[in-house]
Amino acid sequence: MSNATLLGSWVRRFLLEHLVAERNLARNTQRSYRDTLALLIPFVAKKSAKVVDRLTVIDLSGDLVRLFLADLEESRQCVIATRNQRLAAIHALARFVGEHSPGAHSLVRSSPCDPI
Repeated sequence: MSNATLLGSWVRRFLLEHLVAERNLARNTQRSYRDTLALLIPFVAKKSAKVVDRLTVIDLSGDLVRLFLADLEESRQCVIATRNQRLAAIHALARFVGEHSPGAHSLVRSSPCDPI
């Protein structure tokens, strides 16, 4: 498994390069995206029975994202607006990976924007 497919390196680049350097997003938006990924990554690791630092881009499937969003509503009692904010952050990560690594397009291809 190469470092190019590990999710951690993509998340780091997304948070530091894309959100801060390229897009210059507001600090609250940066924190919201970071918090989303801080919730999503352990959820995906648990569901896929992998250690967090061994997750790959492929592990982040549309089905797992849908489960994550449903879990937010049920266990954390998040309203639809919060759920949609989390989904927007995941979409932004998917677009970033798709733009910078066409070979890692499975995250974009199985996008969670399909109806749940």
